[in-house]
This record gives sequence, C-alpha cells and structure tokens, in this order.
Amino acid sequence: MVTNRLSSAAQDVVAHNSTSGGVHLVLAAHRYRPYCRVMTTERTEFTTGLGLGLASYVIWGLVPLYFKLLHSILPWEIVAHRVIWSVLLLVAVLVVRRQTSPLINALKNPLMLRRLGLSSLLIATNWLIYIWAVTGNHLLAASLGYFLNPLVNVVLGVTVLGERLTRAQILAITIAGVGVTVAAFGILSELWISIALALSFGCYGLIRKTTAVGAIEGLTVETLLLAPFCLAGLAWLAHIGQLGFGANHVSDALLIFASVVTSLPLILFAAAARKLPYATMGLLQYIAPTMVFLIATFIYHEPLHSGMVIAFGCIWLALAIFTTDLVRTLRLQRARPAPSHS
Repeated sequence: MVTNRLSSAAQDVVAHNSTSGGVHLVLAAHRYRPYCRVMTTERTEFTTGLGLGLASYVIWGLVPLYFKLLHSILPWEIVAHRVIWSVLLLVAVLVVRRQTSPLINALKNPLMLRRLGLSSLLIATNWLIYIWAVTGNHLLAASLGYFLNPLVNVVLGVTVLGERLTRAQILAITIAGVGVTVAAFGILSELWISIALALSFGCYGLIRKTTAVGAIEGLTVETLLLAPFCLAGLAWLAHIGQLGFGANHVSDALLIFASVVTSLPLILFAAAARKLPYATMGLLQYIAPTMVFLIATFIYHEPLHSGMVIAFGCIWLALAIFTTDLVRTLRLQRARPAPSHS
C-alpha cells in the first residue's frame, strides 16, 4: 500500500513537472533510497554494538566486588562452578527461546568445535587467573592486564583482520601504551598476571569474532566442552574433603548466581564484537580496568605507586583523543552526501 502511494505520487510529480526537471528529482530520490537504508543500517548496527559493549564492560568492572565475597573458596573451584551452572542457565535460555537447533548444528560441526574448544581453554585460563588475582589481593595487576588487553586487541585487529587505524587512533594507542609501560615497571613481579590476562582474553575475542556462531550458542558450546573436566575436579575436591560448596547457604547462592555474572557480560561482549570494528572494541575495554583500578584503590586500599598514576592519566588522555575522533567520524558520516548516479 505504501509503495503504491509512493508510485502514484511519483507519477503525479512526473506528469506536472516533466518540463522542469521534476523527472530527474523523482528518479534521484528512488536511486538514493538504497544508499539511505544502508547508512541507517550501519548506524543502527554501530549504536547497538556500542550499547552492548558498554554494558558488558561495566558489568566486568563490578565483578571484583562479587568474587571478593568468595575469597574463602579455591579459585579453580569457583571457575568450575561458573562453568557448570552456566551450562544449565544457557541451555535453559536456548530452550525457552526455541534456539536449540543452532546449538545442535554447532555441536555437529567439527571445525566449529575445534575453534570453540580453543576459545573455551582461553576463557577458562582467563577466569582462573583473574579470580586468583581478585581473591589474592592483586587487583591492580589485574587492572593493568585489562588496560593491556585493548592494545592487544588493536594489534590483532590490524595484523590478523587487516583493520586500519586513523591517525588519532594511532596517537591514542601510543599514549596508552606509554602509560601501561610506565605502570608495568612499578609492578614487575606481578606483570605475568597482567600479560596472561591480556593475551588470553584478546585471543578469545578474536576467535569469537571470526567464528560464525551466535553469542549464546557459542558460550553454551564452550561451557559444555569444559563441564566434564569441571565436574571431575569438583568430585576430586569432595573426595579429599576440600569442597567449598555446601559449607553455607550464602556462598552456595553466590556460586550458583555466578552463572549469571559469567554468562551475561560474555554474551553482550560476543554480540558487540560482531557489530563493532575490533579496534573500537579494544579501546572501549578501558572502561572495565578503570573501574577495577578505582575499586582496588578506594575500596580495598591496595598500594598505589606513582607509575600507576601516570598510566591512569595517559590512558584517560588516550580515551579523550579516541572519543573525539569517533564523534568527528560519526558526524562526517551523517554529513556525507549521497553518491552521484549521473
């Protein structure tokens, strides 16, 4: 009905304006419509991806507060519970949403299983190191790791995916790199924590970005692959009498709810990674380590050296440059004229 009305209106314009250029205006309008739809779709994709990315990093920034409550439980037992309860939650979500077919297809695809098997090892390693750092009062080192992570992502985006950076983005990355380098010399004995976190999560994000699987389905496969090993580990802990689960109702509830804390930000991250340029994702990730840095300093009072203060200032300066460049790019896109078809 709408199309017919538009066609009728166009015919009227042609009939009354054929001697004054009206025909060209109508034809131009029809030619520009696909271009406008593409531009609108690109902006919507970017906006949606930006919202998903911001949400995932804010949640990750608050995660230390949650896992600090489980400091009396072994880090790898916490990881095991994260995996097992996440399997149950994710499968339930897929059943409710009637999306089990993509999960079954992924499980039948040998190539996808190999890729998700590798990503599951990377994310399990990342979880274990991070929880150990949080419960062992190494939050500043963990924070530095996630400050390094965006730089790793940018390098992967350029070297593996062939993405290009603007001059402003190059400047921002350089300034941030200087800040992280200064901070690294101040906590050299804990630098392995930072490097391991950055590399494990950076490579995880790259694999998930280049694997054609949905966010929920992919995470479900990853946790399913890890679940047998986690169940075996928990059984061994129970056998030797060191299982933390069952000690009290509060810790049990926290371990079970860890499935939500685990699944939600990763689902948001995986969805955002498929909608945003990898370099953009890399720089957005400064949100989470900034929050962790503030939590470590002002809530848990971990010692703060001058190098970390310099790094913090450099990173925020880099973010300001990147944000300014991003806003400028978006404005140029909005002002870009439609292509000529003459």
